[in-house]
Amino acid sequence: MDQEKHIFTDNSRWKRVIRWLATHMAAIALGFALGIYLLPILTQPPSPDQTMLRAAADSALYAGEFRRDLDGSDFFHWGVGTVSLTADSIVHQGSLAPGPDYMAYLSPVFVSNEAEFLAVKDRSLSLGSVKTFDGFMLPLTSQIPFGDFKAVVIWCEAFGEFITAAELSRIR
Repeated sequence: MDQEKHIFTDNSRWKRVIRWLATHMAAIALGFALGIYLLPILTQPPSPDQTMLRAAADSALYAGEFRRDLDGSDFFHWGVGTVSLTADSIVHQGSLAPGPDYMAYLSPVFVSNEAEFLAVKDRSLSLGSVKTFDGFMLPLTSQIPFGDFKAVVIWCEAFGEFITAAELSRIR
């Protein structure tokens, strides 16, 4: 009787199947991760014109600086630049790490990481969705008591990640 060869009795075939599965699973995982990172970049609307951002920031009542060196910021979650609050808008001149589902919040205290923000998120005021990463301007639709808030926070709602924050100072 001839011995029938089965795919799993030949040790080299078994190794090839495992190697094929491992490499293809790794490629799928890498593609998924790149998709999460690149999709917001590819689908972002055009950033506001820098001249328009500067003009809006000139009438700011409060301003602060987003810094990259905060406790909660890292290689994938960071922001730099100036954020300004005017009577009718919030203006950011600078850059944010790209990501999905960013929201701008006014926080009653300055926070520098995820745990600190989660502790005050229910007392924070959502200002709107941030869709651009090279500066943004969001309209403020109601009268906001700016004096009740000490910081602007950028938060990723999709992954519950702290991106950056700026402590506000009154300038007018």
